[in-house]
Amino acid sequence: MRTLILIAVLTAALPAAALADTYPVDGRFGVVSGFTDKPVDCAGKRVIAFNGNQRTDSKGGVPAYRNRTVTAAGAATWRVTDIITTGQIANANANYTLHARDGDHLEMNQHPGGALKLQRCK
Repeated sequence: MRTLILIAVLTAALPAAALADTYPVDGRFGVVSGFTDKPVDCAGKRVIAFNGNQRTDSKGGVPAYRNRTVTAAGAATWRVTDIITTGQIANANANYTLHARDGDHLEMNQHPGGALKLQRCK
């Protein structure tokens, strides 16, 4: 009976994973206090990387996120919900707004957590 329940749960979870959105941006971005015209040297900086439906954070409280939804919220602006799963947290949500000023400069407004300026790494 336990095996049947486990199979049913896993089968139901598969479509949910397939529904994850991809991020509207791709690449490694360093957290900066102000934007410059050229890519930033990210050595020693907090780096947030977007890759498909996964996001990593080198110095944040949670190292890895999986995207759940991306909703357009204006010109080059999106409302994003990520899923957080760690050893202590299971399937919690992280909500934020992502705005692309251009291909190399992003603004990430975390709810809660505040705003971060992100600039593409060298």
